[in-house]
Amino acid sequence: MPLVYCGACSHAPGITARAERADTQTRQALESAFRRMGDDIRATRPDALVVIAAEHFANFFMNNMPAFAMGMADSYEGPIEDEAFLRIKRTTVPGNKALSRRLIEKVMQTVDVAYAEEWKFDHGISVPLHFLTPDYDLPIIPANINCQGPPLTPLARAWAFGEALRRAADEVPERIALVGTGGISHWPATPDSGKINEKWDRDFLARWAANDRDAMLSYSDADTYREAGQGGFEIRTFIAAAAAAKGAQGKIEFCEPVPIFAVSCTIARMMVAA
Repeated sequence: MPLVYCGACSHAPGITARAERADTQTRQALESAFRRMGDDIRATRPDALVVIAAEHFANFFMNNMPAFAMGMADSYEGPIEDEAFLRIKRTTVPGNKALSRRLIEKVMQTVDVAYAEEWKFDHGISVPLHFLTPDYDLPIIPANINCQGPPLTPLARAWAFGEALRRAADEVPERIALVGTGGISHWPATPDSGKINEKWDRDFLARWAANDRDAMLSYSDADTYREAGQGGFEIRTFIAAAAAAKGAQGKIEFCEPVPIFAVSCTIARMMVAA
């Protein structure tokens, strides 16, 4: 069945951990945009939500860093971070092992993907789910792209991964929704944390909304690092979501730089036909 929903959103830990320190009006608008995204996802009646995230060394490390990985379990636990810090209560999140396996087997036909039967969700998945599925009543299939440990997954391969996920979703009878989650420009865990390159962010999102493959893949890691920090490498998750949209155009529902959250907080969707 064709993919029923495709979008992208931010996952910065400060969105929940430092919520009260943001401008109240901006924070409320962001949280409302998150909840509308959740409503839109549920309206498509998905059987599962694929979340493409960026690993933050919670599950994979430099002794074993796959370019791509997908979860294959009936349940997951998260967040892995301290509950008092992230302000999200640790819980069990439902998965669907059988469906995950079928999707993984189809993705494997064109993209080499690792799989994991144990997966701890960090803020990269837990923050979005806190808003999108607050009752944790939708099976989640986590996916990961290496955006942290050089050599990084090439952008063109991130696109190929998104295409493979779309083909897999189209070939199963279940209704599949997909969200890519990451940051745009940001400099986490550095003296520049809180710095945001809004011009760079909006240029990238314009390319994303146009689903301009060549423009999105034209970034070099050196250019991204210089203009958007090491956090900018997470555009890979947005690129994979764009590829999964199969040519559909996008709409930026919300985008505002929030320095205390250390990123331009973004909610966006691709206008795929449900």
